[in-house]
Amino acid sequence: MLRRTFLALATGVAALGIGLGGVSAQELPKLKQKDKYKVGFAQTESNNPWRIAQTESMKAEAAKLGHQLVYTDAAGSAAKQVADVNSMIAQGVDLIFLAPREEKPLIPAVMAAKKAGIPVVLLDRNVDQSLAKAGRDYVTFIGSDFVDEGKRAAEALTKAVDGKATIIQLEGTTGSSPANDRRKGFEDYIKSQPGMKIVASQSGDFARDKGRQVAETLLQAHPDATAIYAHNDEMAIGAIAALEAAGKKPGKDVIVVSVDGTRDALQAIVDGKMLATVECNPKFGPKAFETLARYAKGEQIQPWVVNTDRFFDKSNAAQLIGDAY
Repeated sequence: MLRRTFLALATGVAALGIGLGGVSAQELPKLKQKDKYKVGFAQTESNNPWRIAQTESMKAEAAKLGHQLVYTDAAGSAAKQVADVNSMIAQGVDLIFLAPREEKPLIPAVMAAKKAGIPVVLLDRNVDQSLAKAGRDYVTFIGSDFVDEGKRAAEALTKAVDGKATIIQLEGTTGSSPANDRRKGFEDYIKSQPGMKIVASQSGDFARDKGRQVAETLLQAHPDATAIYAHNDEMAIGAIAALEAAGKKPGKDVIVVSVDGTRDALQAIVDGKMLATVECNPKFGPKAFETLARYAKGEQIQPWVVNTDRFFDKSNAAQLIGDAY
């Protein structure tokens, strides 16, 4: 089954003109220097504060620079996001900013844009590197080091519990690069800690209510859990609600760590309900359009433009909550 799925995907990519007889594998579409651009932004969803903050940043920067922004929201559907990119291609945009919902399903969209001569810049999530590469198939990936985020969360949790915890992991959207990498970073570190044990992992799809529901189920199955690691703050906030509904005290009976740096998470830290959250900065607008301008000038763009992220805990949450989204 896996082999058939891979062959089908490979066939689909080949049909888009990649490989024999298609667009040169090493040739990225160029971008002419202009005062104003018609730019696409294919957003994956808008069901949480992080996504809303990212979209607002992109729209604000486009307006500030006078560019026309063609914005779409895939509403959590990879299939719709592929269709959204194809629509942008048909509209003749100059460049596409894409926040791919999942690593593999968005490969055909990236390749279709390349074949149409439209450069693509990936934002916040990456695609499968074995099927598409920065500098060859798309310009660059702008985003955080998700593996490091997971590692930093694991380090903070391990230190707080003196190296002994029974952990529930709430994973992000299955197949997405943040979920894959935040799990890897966390689990790789935990493996080196004999007193730290992950007893359950399940996707909450980066959503607050889904995170609450999954946390409720896993807490019933593992009432001895002493820690929860959530791949984003929305699921962590949902988990806190689940803990309180179960009569447990978040921050005391069960330690909660997460990733994102939202206002609600920082407030939970201030209130003593969450240990820490690793920032994942959503304000991509300035960096995204700066990268567009650099690429149009013919500058060499590195394959990964790294966003630097802060760390929030009780030492700084109260002071920085005013800057949070």
